[in-house]
Amino acid sequence: MAAQVISGKEIAAQIRAELKSEVEKLAARGIQPGLAVILVGDDPASHSYVKGKEKAAVELNFHSEVHRLPESVSEQDVLALIGKLNEDPKIHGILVQLPLPRHISEKAVIQAIDPEKDVDGFHPQNVGNMYIGLPAFLPCTPHGVIQMLKRSGVEIAGKHAVVIGRSNIVGKPMAQLLLSENATVTICHSRTPDLAAMTKQADILVAAVGRAGTVRADMVKPGAVVIDVGVNRVDGKLVGDCLFDELSEVAGMITPVPGGVGPMTITMLMYNTVESAKRH
Repeated sequence: MAAQVISGKEIAAQIRAELKSEVEKLAARGIQPGLAVILVGDDPASHSYVKGKEKAAVELNFHSEVHRLPESVSEQDVLALIGKLNEDPKIHGILVQLPLPRHISEKAVIQAIDPEKDVDGFHPQNVGNMYIGLPAFLPCTPHGVIQMLKRSGVEIAGKHAVVIGRSNIVGKPMAQLLLSENATVTICHSRTPDLAAMTKQADILVAAVGRAGTVRADMVKPGAVVIDVGVNRVDGKLVGDCLFDELSEVAGMITPVPGGVGPMTITMLMYNTVESAKRH
């Protein structure tokens, strides 16, 4: 039997409808959520992501600013702009689009953002709070995955979740959020000796490797929930880390690429910005 497809587009639309109502309540109090995005250089993928964020912010009636800076901009100038946005009462969320050019320290830039405006959830203070269970802005992609699971009726507590990937942006926080929902969590990565032996045990499998075709049908337990976070371009087409057609015959539920996790990432960024506006 073919797997049930979890539509990120549909779940994202539900959440955005809820956010619209929150934005209206804030407007009645004279507050308009404000999101500032900093984009450095000419990376086409980054420009495409930023356009999506800008569009979502405008649709939700946010105050939206995009600061497009040349590749040659100095680290000092980027940090000065962040400092200015930290002080700006119109701005509730600051996002610096990654990756940055080599001469700009990603670490310095992330740490310069006021943790109260860090709607990407990358500042060490938010990361630390997430790990010890204190209120924090959660990283958008892992938080989006948790929302997809919950809103699709997937029981997380007591399940064995396997995460492939250990990046600071997806893999590690994904494992922590699943743990916070009382799953038993295994993290796999490039040094895991027998990946298939691990993935076959998963009730919930999250693939976040960034390599097309990593997960095949013979690596998945029948009936498992498969969340594909990967975004790879193969022969001009966007594909995930999982072989979707193969896995659809084995998994119980699966996310597509595109139209799965992607729309959730931007939506959770909007969610964090609204939360920040409420706090301010």
